Amino acid sequence: MDITRFIREHKSQWTELEELLKQLTKRKNRLQASHINRFTELYKAVSAHLATLQTHLPADETTVYLNHLISQAHNTMYQESNKSTTQLRTFFLHYFPSLIQARGLFVGFALLLFLLGGLLGFLSVWKDPLNLSLIMPGGMAENIDPSKTADPRGDIHSPLVSTAIMTNNIRVAILAFISGVTLGIGTIYLMVSNGLLIGALAAVFMQSGKSYVFWAYILPHGIIELTAIFIAGGAGLYMGYRFFVPGPYPRKLLFLESAKESAQLLIGTIPLFVIAGIIEGYITPSTLSLEMKYVIAGATLLILVLYYLYGNSKRSKQKQLTL
Repeated sequence: MDITRFIREHKSQWTELEELLKQLTKRKNRLQASHINRFTELYKAVSAHLATLQTHLPADETTVYLNHLISQAHNTMYQESNKSTTQLRTFFLHYFPSLIQARGLFVGFALLLFLLGGLLGFLSVWKDPLNLSLIMPGGMAENIDPSKTADPRGDIHSPLVSTAIMTNNIRVAILAFISGVTLGIGTIYLMVSNGLLIGALAAVFMQSGKSYVFWAYILPHGIIELTAIFIAGGAGLYMGYRFFVPGPYPRKLLFLESAKESAQLLIGTIPLFVIAGIIEGYITPSTLSLEMKYVIAGATLLILVLYYLYGNSKRSKQKQLTL
């Protein structure tokens, strides 16, 4: 399929539908019947274009663009009483999972970079434990004592801990996203360096025979937290990629469009960080058994998978109904 030719032939209809959408949402009472009829015609035509691209180029940026355009048109045609709430729900339940799917290659690459860093950190410390001081920031290496991992954390106020952790993790995600402006170089560094830390710690605790305890304290919040960081990292990598590979569009235009889409990915991770912060503030330091913490970790993974599958399956059904 010649995507350049396809865009050239149908771009005018997409632009016209966008303009009518703006008029429908801002000046509905001034629209004439002919405008509504034209909107319906364009809605059907662009839906057909989307169906074609979903068949031949499901991961292309044009497919994602039309996805979003048709969703907006559908929501405008069938507005509910509380529009803002509906849009928010649609974004998190449907659009965000579909955006993750469309940019899955970049999210997966962020994961691979993290795993690479983790492997390097693990092998480095396993070979020579003194390397831990080179990997850990500041003087943190001196304060790491695997024998005290399961000790109670005293009177630390959980809400404050949760808020601090949540804020820090969101900061990391924002940095990973913003680093896309460095053409992805900064994002690559962040993914690898974070993997180095986890890998180095994993080696220390394994050498001390405390791996079971270590992962019980990492996984309950870590599965959600790291997933969010990988998504943010994928957003940054996508920005960098689009600067080098603009496709049929002008480089500057597509870079700005990719930045907008990446920002939506970043926004979608905020609830994940909130949940991870709550788990790390309340469940991680709790007196629950290690086995129960592993059960909670497994539950978070299952919920993430179900959320992803639900969001994409529901969106697929919605597309079928609108075509």
